[in-house]
Amino acid sequence: MNATRELFPLVSVDIALFSVDQSMLQVLLVKRAEEPAAKQWALPGGILKPHLDDSLEAAARRVLAHKVSVELPLVEEVCTFSGPDRDPRGWSLSVLFYSLLPRDQVNALVRNKVEALKWVDASMPGHRLAFDHAQHLTAAVAKIRGKVDAGTLPLHLLPEKFTLTQLQRTIEAILGRELDKSSFRRQLKSSSDLVELDEYERGAQRPAQLFRASDGFLF
Repeated sequence: MNATRELFPLVSVDIALFSVDQSMLQVLLVKRAEEPAAKQWALPGGILKPHLDDSLEAAARRVLAHKVSVELPLVEEVCTFSGPDRDPRGWSLSVLFYSLLPRDQVNALVRNKVEALKWVDASMPGHRLAFDHAQHLTAAVAKIRGKVDAGTLPLHLLPEKFTLTQLQRTIEAILGRELDKSSFRRQLKSSSDLVELDEYERGAQRPAQLFRASDGFLF
């Protein structure tokens, strides 16, 4: 009788790292240096290493640490993709996470085991993505838009101190539509996530008051 071989799925993590620039929600893509899918664009990701990773989130943070030299306060799970055909190495599952990077910290990116890094429009990345990462990206964008549409403020995408105009423009970039300024500011009055500062940003027009996220805020 032929011995049966037990199949162990390949377990990996992928991360949709978002930022906002040029009035659009952007996501980080990497150009893979190794097979499978060498030379193709993909979300940053890596294989679970049980001797290093206490959890899948820890694996995601380790993978990001190779790309970003700042500590990211938020790494949140989106969903799991699995099946026998999504990876040429065999039956696999990938847990998708997203993270948010303030635009003023984008220069903290470093290159490691990839040929290139690129920020692209999260809605129209302009590249055919490796594996099933187009589905990954769609799911991650839907997750962040759903949270913002429900009223959660994307403060992790903003600098430490920001104006309400910067906050509104960030939300508009995520949702892909303009917001009424008066209605938006009325909704913010009841928010416990914002701390009003006795500081102002001076520009061509009248000074704009600065705010910060409340202590312990998480998106």
